[in-house]
Amino acid sequence: MNSSGARRKTSSGLNGKGNTRLRIEKMEAERKERRRAMEERKQKRAAEEKANLEAGNPGDMDFIGMIRRWREERSGQAKPLMSSDKRDSHHSLCICVRKRPVNDKEREKLDHDSITVLNPTVWVHSAKLRVDGITKYMDHSSFQLDYAFDEKCNTQLLYEATSRPLVEFSCQGTGGRATIFAYGQTGSGKTFTMSAIQELVARDLFQLLSEELTEEDDPKFCTLDNCHVVISFFEMYGGSIQDLLNQRQRLKVLEDGKGEVIVAGLSERQANDPSELLKLLAEGNNARTTHTTEANDTSSRSHAICQIMLRDNKNDRLRGKLSLVDLAGSERGTDTKSHNSQRRAESADINTSLLSLKECIRALDKNASSGGGSSGHVPYRGSKLTLILKDCFTSPKAMTTMITTLSPGASSTDHSLNTLRYADRIKEHKVGASGKRAGSMVKLRRKVKTAKPQQRLYNVDSLTS
Repeated sequence: MNSSGARRKTSSGLNGKGNTRLRIEKMEAERKERRRAMEERKQKRAAEEKANLEAGNPGDMDFIGMIRRWREERSGQAKPLMSSDKRDSHHSLCICVRKRPVNDKEREKLDHDSITVLNPTVWVHSAKLRVDGITKYMDHSSFQLDYAFDEKCNTQLLYEATSRPLVEFSCQGTGGRATIFAYGQTGSGKTFTMSAIQELVARDLFQLLSEELTEEDDPKFCTLDNCHVVISFFEMYGGSIQDLLNQRQRLKVLEDGKGEVIVAGLSERQANDPSELLKLLAEGNNARTTHTTEANDTSSRSHAICQIMLRDNKNDRLRGKLSLVDLAGSERGTDTKSHNSQRRAESADINTSLLSLKECIRALDKNASSGGGSSGHVPYRGSKLTLILKDCFTSPKAMTTMITTLSPGASSTDHSLNTLRYADRIKEHKVGASGKRAGSMVKLRRKVKTAKPQQRLYNVDSLTS
């Protein structure tokens, strides 16, 4: 009895030890498998990080992976923009957005690309952490505008879609006021975009003026035979106005009895061909006021306004005007903590003028969409910037394009959201699913002749080289 009980106890003890050994071996095998899988994930993560660095998109791998998977799920949703698209009509207001590529400064900060452009919609991916401080997630915000251009789109494509119709409109000879604004965070590519548009305008303007009128064309259209081109270039800095083509002379804004706003003492220089116009543009751009800020070493601290006017050869009457406005970079209050009193005063003045500009453009779009012309109130007296551009807002023959520029870095997502909210408030969701603009349509009756690049009268590449 005792011997059989001892044998059973010994047998159960051996079985227990065997089971324990099996469990230990199983745990060791699982541990090895986990270590192997972890090593594979590390190697895969290192390979992905290396690929992202080579592609110029460094940063947090988890957030980059979330954005990549999000883009893969929505691939093919963008409406393609073709350089061959030709528009023979243009609405009174166009709001577009342009995303620039990731630059070296953002790569050094390990900023990943946080902007996705699916024309005509732009998405901002904000990297977030949950309350536990560990779990990562993405907050996706979308804004639909008239056009959205990604970092692969060149300025030529942007110009053809949004700005060239304004050049054609200003050449109709009916006294039309066309205005192109470039707005965005400092360092987002406003001046780069506007400088390229200035060159394209100089080329196409004289190309249009050099064409001979046919019997189908309206005799009011401007040509080099009945009008000439003059340019004025000035900036608004710290509440003062300075002539960039006349040794930065101080100017005054006056209003006559008829309500016409003029800049007293502003010089006008005549340009007879694209090369002269480009030289005057370069002279004005080089004289602009720039200072170093936290976001940009050469930040434009002034609103630069270039006015290209077509005047009649007989009576010097204004027959058309195109204003190219490069706005100063917007900044948040938290980004000016290290600024001195002068930089802070500049930022306050810039933000005030930008707010007034937003209200004026909104009023312009409301008047156009309601079919009431310029009957609605336009608060152009809110700042000197909008007061100078009064005729662009109050004239029934006004057309406006606003180019919003974005920085793609993750550290600029707050700036990008504020910029897009600004543009979205201006547009007030008047954009349809097809991307057509709201407002009255202005017919461009003149047929623009298309010529091969080698057959053009003026070649901008040879002039700027």
